[in-house]
Amino acid sequence: MDIAQLIQTVALYALPVIFSITLHEAAHGYAARYFGDNTAWTLGRVSLNPMKHIDPVGTILLPLVLYFATSGAFLFGYAKPVPVNFGRLRKPKRDMIWVALAGPGINFLQAIAWGAALYVLQGVGVSEPFVIKMCQGGVLVNVVMCVFNLFPIPPLDGGRILVGLLPMRPALAVSRLEPWGFFIVMALVLTKVINTFWMLPLMGLSYGVIDVLLSPLRALLN
Repeated sequence: MDIAQLIQTVALYALPVIFSITLHEAAHGYAARYFGDNTAWTLGRVSLNPMKHIDPVGTILLPLVLYFATSGAFLFGYAKPVPVNFGRLRKPKRDMIWVALAGPGINFLQAIAWGAALYVLQGVGVSEPFVIKMCQGGVLVNVVMCVFNLFPIPPLDGGRILVGLLPMRPALAVSRLEPWGFFIVMALVLTKVINTFWMLPLMGLSYGVIDVLLSPLRALLN
């Protein structure tokens, strides 16, 4: 892999990735505190400081290794999860849904914000390729993070949402997958099951929704 291409890619995506993971994890912490759990707050994890959420292996080393190993075809990484004691939530089964939704939700809002920035910059005549590509990257990164984290297997956010929505007996059955969830998800990623049947359809839907939401702004600027 060309080192110059790597540097350019890192420079383009660094800011969107830092914002996406920082606000994602902070949103979980803020939501947990709102619904009664101060665990993350007392540990100083409800923070907009990226260093509180960056995992040296999962956020930096693993994506770089995969980038080189697959020539950029496959990337995967993770941040330090914000600790949430679901037992401390006022209504644990219901409130865990909102705590889990907070992360993907803030990613979707960021995708809209990056898309709006792209339209505004283009509308005022900014054509600098680096800035334009960064905004496009910001939309992509946040849509990917939103959709991927909604996949319904714990410990992903979608798994916790599913546990909160299901009746107690099936909810307990799904929750027992959590110790193996990472390995199940990785297997589904490597076999392209998640990409084909989850990521691509929901990313297309997300882009469509964002396009509709930003259409008034696009019409105004044109």
